[in-house]
Amino acid sequence: MTSKTLSAWLEDRPASFHEWLGGRKIDEVECIVADIAGVARGKTMPARKFARQERLFLPTSIFYQTITGGYAELDDMENQWTEADMLLVPDFSTATAAPWTGDITLQVIHDITNLDGEPIGLSPRNVLKRVLSYYEAKGWQPVVAPELEFYLTKPNINPDNPIEPQIGRTGRKVVGRQSYSMSAVDEYGPVIDDIYDFAEAQGFEIDTVIQEGGAGQIEINLQHGQPVELADQVFYFKRMIREAALRHNCFATFMAKPMQDEPGSAMHIHQSIVDVKTGENIFSAKDGSETDLFSGFIAGQQRYLPVAFCMLAPYVNSYRRFVPGDSAPINLEWGRDNRTTGLRVPISSAQARRVENRIVGMDCNPYLAIAASLASGYLGMIKGLKPYDEFKGEANESEITLPRSLMGALDAFDEDTSHESKGETGICELLGEEFCKLYSAIKRSESDEFLQVISPWERDHLLLNV
Repeated sequence: MTSKTLSAWLEDRPASFHEWLGGRKIDEVECIVADIAGVARGKTMPARKFARQERLFLPTSIFYQTITGGYAELDDMENQWTEADMLLVPDFSTATAAPWTGDITLQVIHDITNLDGEPIGLSPRNVLKRVLSYYEAKGWQPVVAPELEFYLTKPNINPDNPIEPQIGRTGRKVVGRQSYSMSAVDEYGPVIDDIYDFAEAQGFEIDTVIQEGGAGQIEINLQHGQPVELADQVFYFKRMIREAALRHNCFATFMAKPMQDEPGSAMHIHQSIVDVKTGENIFSAKDGSETDLFSGFIAGQQRYLPVAFCMLAPYVNSYRRFVPGDSAPINLEWGRDNRTTGLRVPISSAQARRVENRIVGMDCNPYLAIAASLASGYLGMIKGLKPYDEFKGEANESEITLPRSLMGALDAFDEDTSHESKGETGICELLGEEFCKLYSAIKRSESDEFLQVISPWERDHLLLNV
């Protein structure tokens, strides 16, 4: 890294970035990566030191850490606790402002390799890149567009207290079930204004902002694009939205189900595949009809998303979304313009034909959720799988076929891994065996830790009744 490289990058920034910079010098640079949970980890340093930094390291142990700060033990991993160094390589296409900071700060997502320059397979960003390499070998380029749902809540200082919606500008408690209400969005105008301002300074384009069904629940839709770029944006947006909320004395939460009587938060992923040579959508034939690859992609999602479900619903709380009668899908039926199915085919032109994965929770790591979803579709296409018949009617009144708990999802994940050892190509081969073993170990550790906590429900109903 040289000051010349940094200067050249700065000159190439969009006008919105230079407006934010306003001729000021950059004070600090945050060198960040996403861990297994999607939490930003890394190092901050003065910009002058970053400009002359030759090599930057982090220990491998950042990928062994659970969401509670504990560490997962892997029985078959040699020298796990020597904490060998990994090399961080800046990806300047990701460099952007951190406009909420007091100092003039730049954020840069880094790729992670070993000392020989080979990608570290435990890195979620590298897992997504690994999946995309399979598409690249076929001459295909996936295109995705995530939708981000989250809640703005009162600050929750005591975790024993239930989470409550934030009071809006009217001074009244915001009520739920007001989807698409402009007045409901206006309740949180100052927070949303800051989100827009931060996004503009970072060079991100928001497609739409809407009020979702929950009290204080907002949805932000992003423009479609290349999967790693969009996963980077979701990673950045989560941090940015939290910072915008804190400016106005409220919390932004991406929990899948933060409030008992309100709907959960999803990260729907729109997915299509383009032929690199022709630029055409491989889901559509020349006459505009649906192709076998389109059917195979849907079938792959139906077959393999339940296997990778622990990456789409990664915490014990995640499974509270999938309740009959609520807004989340409970199975992987597919349908055209049907929001009750887990897989929806929106109304579109033939060139924009796509599949919307509606089961992903907003608590996911975006790199891993997009990787698992695209890996599932890929396997369906290359294996020529056939989907179930299109579902007509309300799929949320049909059978629940998704895993009902994190441990159940992990059992399905590990079982599929064992099938691969018998020669069947599956999810683990695409994601990487080393990563899959680590991910399962981390999630089982988190689940075991959760079981040590006695909930209010247990005290309320079991203390004197059993």
